[in-house]
Amino acid sequence: MGILEKISEIEKEIARTQKNKATEYHLGLLKAKLAKYRQQLLEPQGKTGAKGEGFDVMKSGDARVALIGFPSVGKSTLLNTLTSTHSESANYEFTTLTCIPGVIEYNGANIQLLDLPGIIEGAAQGKGRGRQVIAAARLTADLVVMMLDATKREYQRELLEKELESVGIRLNKGKPNIYFKPKKGGGMSFNSMVSMTKCNEKLVSMILHEYKIFNCEVLFRDDCTSDEFVDVILGNRVYLPCLYVYNKIDQISIEEVDRLARQPNFAFCNMKLNLDYLLEMTWYFLALIRVYTKKRGEKPDFDGGLVLRRGCSVEHVCHAVHRSITEVFKYALVWGTSVKYSPQRVGLSHIMNHEDVIQIVKK
Repeated sequence: MGILEKISEIEKEIARTQKNKATEYHLGLLKAKLAKYRQQLLEPQGKTGAKGEGFDVMKSGDARVALIGFPSVGKSTLLNTLTSTHSESANYEFTTLTCIPGVIEYNGANIQLLDLPGIIEGAAQGKGRGRQVIAAARLTADLVVMMLDATKREYQRELLEKELESVGIRLNKGKPNIYFKPKKGGGMSFNSMVSMTKCNEKLVSMILHEYKIFNCEVLFRDDCTSDEFVDVILGNRVYLPCLYVYNKIDQISIEEVDRLARQPNFAFCNMKLNLDYLLEMTWYFLALIRVYTKKRGEKPDFDGGLVLRRGCSVEHVCHAVHRSITEVFKYALVWGTSVKYSPQRVGLSHIMNHEDVIQIVKK
């Protein structure tokens, strides 16, 4: 029996098993086996053939956004509208056969947008060059924009989430707060800092034995599930923010539009409408901020500015200007929302906000 057949059998058994207290250990083991087989499917052991043509596109700009969706949902049209790049679009499926990059200029930042070929059901197993498409998003993207057809209701979103989940991409989720460290001996040490309602020591031990791990330290800092613990053991999961974009909203009722608009992480675009909100949401999900620099006795440089990540400190700003500035740094003057009064004298550890102005004073 091949790996695909084993995966199919386990999925069928999970589907027909009732979820209750008596079956939680059995389901936990099945999910651990499923994750192990999927890992083997993605990274086959032994000799491999010659590599095929991939979607290697040089990363440029301040951030990279991957455009994922089914064929003929409007990905290429969105790329043509937001960027100066032309991607062929037509009224038949699989018009785009390779990765086409474009650049969005917004708030002084250059955001690279990748138009990937359409995904079909079974892409995680390699159907329709699905692995190459998903790998382009998994390895290099900072944000996944999932294009959906509004006339297909929730079907497309659920199917795409399932395909991405099966290859180790976790959308809009944080990394589980679990400490896991394999050891050479000493057995298993299990501790938890919270009351466990979704997992317990017996289930953790069974999952570890499935992966042939008998000596390790495990510390649960949050009430995590067995699936999240399996993700920590494998250690190759990618946690990406995802923005769901609905197209073709002119073909559904206003009640359906209102229902979709109230869901989290959603945006609409249709016939070049609502693109400003889409770009605003993209900026927010990428966690970008813009910081302006100022020389002593001069006005701030509002035409330039530095594009950095949300939560950056004055030290990150110094490295963005020049990596040697921190060695001669004395203090900085900051104007903006991150300080109590303007200007305020701050050190290297001060956290910057969007559209702050900074003046660096050297020794």
